[in-house]
Amino acid sequence: MNDVLAGVRVLDFGRYIAGPYCAALLADLGADVIRIERRDGGEDRWILPVADDGAGALYLVMNRNKRGMTLDPAHPSGRAIVRQLVATADVVIANLPPEVLANLGLDLASLQAVKPDIILTTATAFGLGGPLGHRHGFDGIGQAMCGSVYLTGEPDHPMRATVNWVDAGTASLAAFGTLAALMARGKTGRGQQVETALLQTAIAFNNPPLLEQAVAAPNRVPTGNLGIVSAPSDVYRTTDGWVMVSCVGTPMFRRWARLVGATDWLEDPRFADDAARARHGAVVSARMATWMAARSTAEALAALDTASMPAAPILSPQQVIDDPHVRAAGLLEDRPYPGLAHPAPLAPTPVQLSETPGRFRRAAPTLGEHTDEILTELGYAASDIALLREQQVI
Repeated sequence: MNDVLAGVRVLDFGRYIAGPYCAALLADLGADVIRIERRDGGEDRWILPVADDGAGALYLVMNRNKRGMTLDPAHPSGRAIVRQLVATADVVIANLPPEVLANLGLDLASLQAVKPDIILTTATAFGLGGPLGHRHGFDGIGQAMCGSVYLTGEPDHPMRATVNWVDAGTASLAAFGTLAALMARGKTGRGQQVETALLQTAIAFNNPPLLEQAVAAPNRVPTGNLGIVSAPSDVYRTTDGWVMVSCVGTPMFRRWARLVGATDWLEDPRFADDAARARHGAVVSARMATWMAARSTAEALAALDTASMPAAPILSPQQVIDDPHVRAAGLLEDRPYPGLAHPAPLAPTPVQLSETPGRFRRAAPTLGEHTDEILTELGYAASDIALLREQQVI
């Protein structure tokens, strides 16, 4: 198997999701990713604890396929180690504020003084250049400021998504930019900085409703699960659960009308096209809700599938883990980690390459698992490493 990024070394100074997940995606493709964290572990190591050593679910997902070392980069000896690592690296990933990068010698100028063709991949909350550029933030900040939270939920209760889509999107774009920078370096021999920002990602992903507002000014308000561009598009209760249905386009609406016995609506001007159906979405959803309420989830899904209607059950986390399609399609793979009561169901690389696929090579590192190994590769003797540990550098 050919790991497309074999021979590429990445230093991961990231925290939480945006930086670490970017690095994990590169590691999936074969890069040698070294996660560098504090001696007592980064704060993201302990979120949603699941292992005997306190490691959390977030950490296990975001740091698969990496080697891990502990280091105090502010200590003089730690700074020396960072410089030695940078000299061997192709990419440095750090979702840290610019002032912190400069203080640690991880800004582009400092890195290029050691390795002129280095690539620095960064992520901030608000992006640089605006009045909020100095502020810190998490996923929800991007959701809040891009219009997504306002448009989600009910009119009197804005709601964020529990899934960290802004973080994951930023990480994916950072990996995309890093791959582009590696390609450019192969042509020019020059490194560069790859900059991403949570708010930038969120606004890019939520751009269509912003454009609509600027041009047509519909002043949309949140509508719960009711779709805003077509109908029926909503979440419906069955006799034993909930089902999501999305109907877009007139051919699909015709099939839906035949399915629920609403063929008289096909000549009704209220339902002439997607926009009209969306305006009368509550009426359409009420009709669908009545049809759904008389059926089990399995019965409803079978009928909807026969009618070629996009639909899916609303699954709990446990149901996702147990879902036969999720398992058959390999969307979760059980992997061991020290101290887990059960193997960890990890999602593999979420893009398939027919010739050079991403793959699991190792579990997320335990705290400092590879510190000695990495320092030995840099030329440190066992006595040197023991002294660094005594000095609390590692």
